[in-house]
Amino acid sequence: MRIIKLNATASTNSFLKDLSVTTKLEDFTVVVTDEQSSGRGQMNTVWLSESHKNLMFSVFVSFDNFDIQKQTYLNFGVAVAMFDMLNSLNVPRLSVKWPNDILSEKKKVCGVLIENILKGRMISASIIGIGLNVNQDSFPDYLPDAASLKMILAKEFNLKVLLNKFIEKLEYYINLLKNEDYDLLEELYLNVLHKKNIPSMFRTTEDVLFMGKIIGVNTSNGKLQIELSDETVKEFALKEVSFA
Repeated sequence: MRIIKLNATASTNSFLKDLSVTTKLEDFTVVVTDEQSSGRGQMNTVWLSESHKNLMFSVFVSFDNFDIQKQTYLNFGVAVAMFDMLNSLNVPRLSVKWPNDILSEKKKVCGVLIENILKGRMISASIIGIGLNVNQDSFPDYLPDAASLKMILAKEFNLKVLLNKFIEKLEYYINLLKNEDYDLLEELYLNVLHKKNIPSMFRTTEDVLFMGKIIGVNTSNGKLQIELSDETVKEFALKEVSFA
């Protein structure tokens, strides 16, 4: 593992992706920064983080013959790796909110952005971006669902130690992926999926409310599977549905 430390950058994902174009990177090369001016989340959302307080980093992972149709399993592995690391710290009431937000006490502590580098229909490498709220004391009022490890556990953490712990976990789950242990990755992910099999109220992008329960994820397209009250199953892509 090679760690590249930056004082500041627009986006660790963008920096690492650009670096991969000009440099042959070893597996699990990490770019970490103290300050990120244009951090990105899913679907062009913005990731805000107080400088020097949190972990903002990206990891380069290379693949041989990894079919793009299997990319959902990569998401499973990354999410479970972070869940596993935080669970080892005794962070309470952890769950993975589909597709890969990590919650504690129903508060978001970690976000993930995975960007793939393709060769035809194969993924040759992935840039795994992580934003983990660690030592920040508070968040703006317009982020009511955000929290940090310090806010939850009432203590500060060494950022470098946490980074190393996560990379160890990530290497383990990426090896499962490369060994094609797909069923195991899916089982581990679904075991910690937020509100799985719990009747809940949902809202669509058309502002339609409905009752249903999450039963799984379609591994071929990554869509969330929700069983409706009439026992039919409907699938939703990212941002197409939310908890009401």
